[in-house]
Amino acid sequence: MWLPAADLRLGIIGTDTSHVTAFSKVLNETKEIPGARIVAAFKGGSADLESSYKRVDGYAKELAEKFGVEIVPSIAALCGKVDAILLESVDGRKHLEQAREAVKCGKPMFIDKPLASTYADAVAIAKVAKAAGVKWFSSSSLRWAEALVAIKSPDAKSAAVWGPGPIDKTHQLDLSWYAIHPVEMLYALYGPGCDEVIRVVGHDDVVIGKWKDGRIGTIQVLRPYGDFGAIVHTEKKTLDAARIKSNYTPMLREIVKFFQTGVAPVSEEETLELFAFMDAAQRSKERGGKPVKVKR
Repeated sequence: MWLPAADLRLGIIGTDTSHVTAFSKVLNETKEIPGARIVAAFKGGSADLESSYKRVDGYAKELAEKFGVEIVPSIAALCGKVDAILLESVDGRKHLEQAREAVKCGKPMFIDKPLASTYADAVAIAKVAKAAGVKWFSSSSLRWAEALVAIKSPDAKSAAVWGPGPIDKTHQLDLSWYAIHPVEMLYALYGPGCDEVIRVVGHDDVVIGKWKDGRIGTIQVLRPYGDFGAIVHTEKKTLDAARIKSNYTPMLREIVKFFQTGVAPVSEEETLELFAFMDAAQRSKERGGKPVKVKR
């Protein structure tokens, strides 16, 4: 049974990302989105990932002191205190292990980007959630950026997106670490259906996907950093969004709505294909830019 919005108590897994305090500000402090509140968190953390071990304790402290969030010692301890789960660990490698524990709660779950660090782990997460009867979805906040939504068109023939793509050596799919944002943007414009991927490696990488219906989608991965942007071409016009800004509030609205209704705004099929796309891009890179089919 899905609970009414006023009853939603949310629990966090992983306090090593700025998302946890940003989400808490919206839900607990400003209350821009009514009916949901973050009440508990399990710290988690990764001892071999600097962006995790240097931040996990600080964000946990801020959650407790500023937003009134109870810090609990385990995922199991989180289960009885919450109605839904936000799996926020910055390290995608941890998500399968943590998801295995989280699904035992039987609560719906949002898994922040990246869903996993490999395609195999992404598929495994979907399987453990299905076996437990747990509903879930994963996404980047860029998917709901106002400027990106404004240029989406059913008549698109080709599209190009771009965004920063720093790499962390811990993640086997190097695009999954941060370039997952522009990958999500392309899928927000096109949806699933990519058949083949080519990756050209240079100072800034270019990833080209060919959809089954003939559409071409291009991702320019800017290293180490750069602006987000996109352009869409139809037969009659060109639509562009030069500087797309991230805003967590639209995504949080979708998350809360999902917890209320059980209807995911992004399908499992699309998310798994998105990871298959990045897996194909990785294999194309390793093969010197040869075309690689997207796994099904």
